[in-house]
Amino acid sequence: MKVIYEDNHLIIVNKSSGEIVQGDKTGDKPLSEMLKEYIKDHYAKPGEVFLGVVHRLDRPVSGLVVFARTSKALARMNALISEREVKKTYWAIVKGCPAKPEGHLINYLWKNESQNKSYIVTEDKKGALRAELKYKVLAKSKDYSLLEVNLLTGRHHQIRVQLSAIGCTIRGDLKYGYSRSNPDGSINLHARQIEFIHPVKQTPFSIKAIPPNERMWNIFKEIMGPEVDE
Repeated sequence: MKVIYEDNHLIIVNKSSGEIVQGDKTGDKPLSEMLKEYIKDHYAKPGEVFLGVVHRLDRPVSGLVVFARTSKALARMNALISEREVKKTYWAIVKGCPAKPEGHLINYLWKNESQNKSYIVTEDKKGALRAELKYKVLAKSKDYSLLEVNLLTGRHHQIRVQLSAIGCTIRGDLKYGYSRSNPDGSINLHARQIEFIHPVKQTPFSIKAIPPNERMWNIFKEIMGPEVDE
């Protein structure tokens, strides 16, 4: 667990692949519980610790996860998200390269609950939700590309399914068509940056998370240069 920012209102973690944000049917210990223990110990807090989950990341995804330390901060962060006032930027290592160096993808997605998988469908299908993102190619290697993705909506597995649909499946993502899994069970999708107005201080806030120390990420770190370590 890597805490990279904390104040009296928020605490932000650079999540590793494989960690879960909230408890699930696996029974594995989630980040939310680890953070409660950290706060209780670090600040010598008596009694129960409040911690609100602002948003989640899929288990195989790494990067920024924001938690609220007060109910006021949680309510205000939820309002910012519902009003689309939180900007999330992701990095994805994908197979091949998109036909265009920059693109704006709009699809309608439908979630199959039993499969925990989303599909691109027509707008008129019951339960279909509009999904929108923008991408930009940041760097290329022989077989892969590093894409920067800005989410304009927040749908289930949105980046994974929309990039797969243009022939750019995320490395390691078996669920959406990649040929093999990564050795550690991760997929090469990383929540790189998050920007919003601080819910209490009311000042602009922006934070970045360094990608994992993993072979393919390290190749692109070398290509991108020192800015990756910011």
